[in-house]
Amino acid sequence: MIGEIDDALKALVKASEGIAADIDIAFDAPTTEWAARRNAPTVDLFLYDIREDVRRREYGWSEQRDERGVVTARAPAPRYFKLSYLVTAWTQRPDDEHRLLDALLRCFLRYDAIPGTFVVEILAETGLPCSLTIAQPPPEDRAFADVWSSLGGELKPSLDVVITAPVSRDVTYAVGPPVTDGVAATFEDMGTGSADSRHRPAPRGR
Repeated sequence: MIGEIDDALKALVKASEGIAADIDIAFDAPTTEWAARRNAPTVDLFLYDIREDVRRREYGWSEQRDERGVVTARAPAPRYFKLSYLVTAWTQRPDDEHRLLDALLRCFLRYDAIPGTFVVEILAETGLPCSLTIAQPPPEDRAFADVWSSLGGELKPSLDVVITAPVSRDVTYAVGPPVTDGVAATFEDMGTGSADSRHRPAPRGR
């Protein structure tokens, strides 16, 4: 799942207007050592946090049907996971970095979810979209400055891109075939006597 999302984000950046086609795309932690080794304009998509979106957890079952609409199996509802990427631009000049960040912002603002053409393999198992948000306020238990301090690097402008992906739990329970025959009953079959006795009023008690 993570690899498919990495590939989708890389493809979106590569296809975006305002971003050179030959720009480097990296997924490295932007540490001081990494920055010192960089020698070409680079967009870094650093995956720094993975956590379940517990507010979207469901405990029901989803049904799998054949071409006739008959239920053939049931599976537990998927779990949703939020993947947070720290997106940074690296060039020789700050103003060039700002222009590149602007292009990246416009790139991701075009989408509310990963486009269907990039939803493949594991991402496609549930048939549900992978939502995309950008530059939202961080959770109360995490600040962007904390991310930079943990990396040992200097704070610099960045974009926070969060992908919320539904993940199948790889558990399926087969169901039995539908019932095609049985015993039918009519109202006439429910009586125990003749038609006259069924409609005769009951005697009153004394």
